[in-house]
Amino acid sequence: MRAITVRDRAAGLAGLSLTEEPYPHAAENDVIVRVHAAGFTRGELDWPGTWSDRAGRDRTPSVPGHEVSGVVAELGYGTTGLTVGQRVFGLTDWTRNGSLAEYVAVEARNLAPLPADIDHTVAAALPISGLTAWQGLFDHGRLAAGQTVLIHGAAGSVGSLAVQLAREAGARVIGTGRAGDRDTALGLGAHAFLDLQADSLDDAGQVDVVFDVIGGDILDRSAALVRAGGTLVTIASPPTVRPLDGQAIFFIVEPDRARLADLARRLRAGRLRPIVGAVRSLAEAPAAFAPAQRTSGKTIIRVTAGE
Repeated sequence: MRAITVRDRAAGLAGLSLTEEPYPHAAENDVIVRVHAAGFTRGELDWPGTWSDRAGRDRTPSVPGHEVSGVVAELGYGTTGLTVGQRVFGLTDWTRNGSLAEYVAVEARNLAPLPADIDHTVAAALPISGLTAWQGLFDHGRLAAGQTVLIHGAAGSVGSLAVQLAREAGARVIGTGRAGDRDTALGLGAHAFLDLQADSLDDAGQVDVVFDVIGGDILDRSAALVRAGGTLVTIASPPTVRPLDGQAIFFIVEPDRARLADLARRLRAGRLRPIVGAVRSLAEAPAAFAPAQRTSGKTIIRVTAGE
């Protein structure tokens, strides 16, 4: 099968290449998915799991990409709940070969059924971003109706979904980003927007939850905005500053089949809209990792045409 692989950590993006790799093995409770569309995170080449397995052993050449939408091609021993030919989407394991390939082996519990009326390119934009947004806001931030949430990077792949979910939950939403992100954030439901380059972060006032995807100085300065009992949640890095009389939480998204199915229902009902930007071919995937290729919305790799 064709796949994007990395072999040399020191080579960085230059080490990404389109190669021929063996068809994956379906372990117990696995499924083999014929990949139709895949999502990736540009920072993956810095993740330990890209280079080592769970025991810390080198696993190169490895295939990046951890969001997948496709069709079940094969069931591993003991696999239940899914059938061959079924449309599915979800997350691949951090320390196994990923979705930038024609086929990928995935634990069945990490996948959810994909309704026939959701395009694979849209579905591939949902797993990491949607689960991260939900877990950050509600599982870790405990956001509730009537509260105020400050969402950094409100027009990004995670932030844009967080804005929509928080607004639907009845929270007051303040988004941040660059000046060009204002219309997008407000259009998604944010009540207010702060330009991080021109506006004062203090203009947000006191909030119940900060959801951060940026890190650095923005993360540190945001701690002072959290009112007593509130929570600062980030996916960027472990926080070094915590709110007074509040919590600071760093987390890594976890698979959740039931929540994936819920997100798909929201998408079908028009209550949630991932922002899909460029759609590239598998051969174009290495170039899509480059910062110069950044576009509005999440870049998706179309691997297999058709349904």
